[in-house]
Amino acid sequence: MLDQRHKFERFKALHTGDRAFVIPNPWDAGSARLLTSLGFEALATTSAGYAFSKGKRDSFAGLERGEILDNAAEIVAATDLPVSADLEDGFGSAPETCAETIRLACAVGLVGGSIEDATGDASHPIYDFSQSVERVHAAAEAAASLPFLLTARAENFLWDKPDLDDTIKRLQAFSAAGADVLYAPGLPNLETIRTVCAAVDKPVNVVMGLRGPTYSVAELSDAGVRRVSVGGSFARAALGALMRAAEEVRDTGTFEYASDALPAKVVTELMSKDKPNERQ
Repeated sequence: MLDQRHKFERFKALHTGDRAFVIPNPWDAGSARLLTSLGFEALATTSAGYAFSKGKRDSFAGLERGEILDNAAEIVAATDLPVSADLEDGFGSAPETCAETIRLACAVGLVGGSIEDATGDASHPIYDFSQSVERVHAAAEAAASLPFLLTARAENFLWDKPDLDDTIKRLQAFSAAGADVLYAPGLPNLETIRTVCAAVDKPVNVVMGLRGPTYSVAELSDAGVRRVSVGGSFARAALGALMRAAEEVRDTGTFEYASDALPAKVVTELMSKDKPNERQ
């Protein structure tokens, strides 16, 4: 627990700078080792990337809490970096379920995680305001005695509900309920991101590579963002490279893709028994 608390303090401190830091999203232990070797300061799991690796869709129906936490535990074991987790909707509608998810997440070595207000029900995609706040409050109460940084997500823009006023209202309420970091994925442009950051009193996470325009870390920092994640986009990039290589072999019978592949020696070093250190 002392090591975990040290990671938590490192992770928490990253959010207090005057510029944004990047928290990339590995989907398994191998990708965690690779990203650790590149000098990133923290990692975050991706439910989408994990789902793809298991031949599943990224959906509430297809992913269970136990398998998500097992995957997160493997990532934690593969790196010395602080690891935060995508904890979906807390794996249940009840506030007490969200609280239990936070406790279980901390128990596998995670030092942070997110709870979202999406229901997974297309007919009613977002939890009602009061229930959303109660869920975050319960999660925050559970995290308060743990080395755990809670991120609260307002999902309107991912579910065709581009209501900026309601999104800001939710983020402000999540902050008051005890969330440490605020996150509204899918914001449409830099000006909207700037508006959100100016309206809240906690560090804001923004995801890049999801959809829509992309901005540099410098641009996001100037807009007030303090953390930048990539969601499942690294996993999709890896799948894209696999598909292009396979299509080349199928369509032309050539193997030029191999020139872009990581050398076996590099992969062997990354997957060695010891956790990778920051690359010199």
